[in-house]
Amino acid sequence: MGAGTGLNIERSMDTVSRRRRSKIMAAVKSRGNVSTEGAVRRIFLSNGITGWRRHLNSIPGKPDFAFRSARVAVFVDGCFWHGCSICRRNITPSANKTYWRAKIKKNQARDRRINAELQKSRWRVVRIWEHDIAKAPAKVARRVRNLLAENP
Repeated sequence: MGAGTGLNIERSMDTVSRRRRSKIMAAVKSRGNVSTEGAVRRIFLSNGITGWRRHLNSIPGKPDFAFRSARVAVFVDGCFWHGCSICRRNITPSANKTYWRAKIKKNQARDRRINAELQKSRWRVVRIWEHDIAKAPAKVARRVRNLLAENP
């Protein structure tokens, strides 16, 4: 195999067709970014913030953290995936720029739609940027604690 055999090694690496692989990958469901959500969880625990549940299907947008009694929904947004305007991680890849720009714009539109839907249902929404988790954990805790302390 390889040079001189005439075989396309890249194609022979996969045992299923391109269409089948696409279907398989489309069926893989994301469970969020474990590292950033785990960091927010640790921030909450170290600051005595309790009463949250994770990834509730019953709440529009399936927030990363939901405080049902206070009606506060917390989303942890990756700087790249959600198009952070101030972070260096928001760099469009050089390959397939059109696709990535459209993908990020679509994510931002979905974020706005979910925010509006939750606010219409009298939920308060907190969006935590990935860069704030490491750079300003106290700010993250304060934002959430302040909302929980307010009467809705």
